[in-house]
Amino acid sequence: QVQLVESGGGFMQAGGSLTLSCAASGGTFVNYYMGWFRQAPGKERDFVASVSWTGGSTYYKDSVKGRFTISRDNAKNTVYLQMIGLEPEDTAVYYCAAGSRSFFRPIMPQSDYDYWGQGTQVTVSS
Repeated sequence: QVQLVESGGGFMQAGGSLTLSCAASGGTFVNYYMGWFRQAPGKERDFVASVSWTGGSTYYKDSVKGRFTISRDNAKNTVYLQMIGLEPEDTAVYYCAAGSRSFFRPIMPQSDYDYWGQGTQVTVSS
């Protein structure tokens, strides 16, 4: 059983930056590809970014490309989401997730992720 704990959320003015962290425990971190998802008020949770087991491959939602960077530190069992140029549309609860399938693809449904954190709120004001 893997436990995921997100941190780093907060309130930010548009154009600002935040870095989210997700610390994993209870499993072998490198065995999992990792993803960040977000759920805006009144909307469904959707994909933001993902990173492969060793960090060699990454994928992003189109609207965050060039602004968000996902990375992982397998020595620290942590995945990060660096966000710059924040926009009010980025306001959401951000979740990290871990998946254990044998493949890693650009578009993977949420059902391909096995473990989820509790989420951290990011609020961006205009």
